[in-house]
Amino acid sequence: MSTAAPGTARAYWATAPGEGEVRTEPLPAPGPDEALVRALVSGISRGTELLVRRGGVPPSQARRMRAPFQTGDFPFPVKYGYLSVGVVERGPDDWTGARVFCLHPHQDRYVVPVTALTRVPDAVPTARAVLTGPVETALNALWDAPPCAGDRVAVVGGGLIGGALALLLRRFPLSRLQVVEADPARRDRLVAAGLDAVDPDVAQGDCDLVLHASTTAPGLALALRLAGDDAQVVELSWFGSAAPQVPLGEDFHSRRLTLVGSQVGRVGAARRHRRDPAERLRVTLDLLTDPAFDLLLGAHRPFTGVVAAVEELARRPDLTGCVVLTYPEPGDPRP
Repeated sequence: MSTAAPGTARAYWATAPGEGEVRTEPLPAPGPDEALVRALVSGISRGTELLVRRGGVPPSQARRMRAPFQTGDFPFPVKYGYLSVGVVERGPDDWTGARVFCLHPHQDRYVVPVTALTRVPDAVPTARAVLTGPVETALNALWDAPPCAGDRVAVVGGGLIGGALALLLRRFPLSRLQVVEADPARRDRLVAAGLDAVDPDVAQGDCDLVLHASTTAPGLALALRLAGDDAQVVELSWFGSAAPQVPLGEDFHSRRLTLVGSQVGRVGAARRHRRDPAERLRVTLDLLTDPAFDLLLGAHRPFTGVVAAVEELARRPDLTGCVVLTYPEPGDPRP
């Protein structure tokens, strides 16, 4: 059962640089085209949410970086997040009882329009469904720069986004796919999943397509070096207010490289006129029927301990996978 009183909900807020708290807030009754959702799990997006937590959203991007159901304004206090999976407790008859994904912050119960919900297929376990966000980001990047049969492809950075990219790309008839990852433990997990994960020192170059997701300046420099002449480099990392150095000198121009920025806020260019975000979400959840994506799941932590979970994630870069917050079931006596 929710720890909040009837008519209220409990939600996680980032309140100051490196600080957060759980707040109790009013919960309205759902209207005719709305649903009351009880959260089952939510995922902490390490890159974006930790950047928000430390106040790293630049003022110029504050409007663009608003989450769909964000409350408050950057930098603080702000209720931010977008990886929630729950069950509809009240709403239209055809939605009641449905498991759904919603781009909602960490909150035990919430009311949203039914148009903001996407049904989770029966074949997708509840915990895996929190990966909808990172897998959607990876899918969108492949719509921004579609690979071709026989391509030599490198993914630089084997974290949540890079891992999602690699798991999608392994379905393509490529001549080579390498995940370039500096961390040995993360690299071992990727290898155990059947992926060719290598140290940056031995990564193969002359790639037709390179996707960068390491969120580091050396990673971006490496991505440019691995690209062959006339190749594309897709940048998925978001550095926030940081200003990484990008090596666009030497042979960048003579090799006629293309640097493409990919961001999930807009449907990838190759599909923008034939797909909308709602359909992209449905495609993503269908892709998540593949159990290989469980590779991207990390530790499970109770929502009641969300403050400690976020602090642990911030101080331990060695933690891999998406941290999953679990919410008490109805009748659960735990606080």
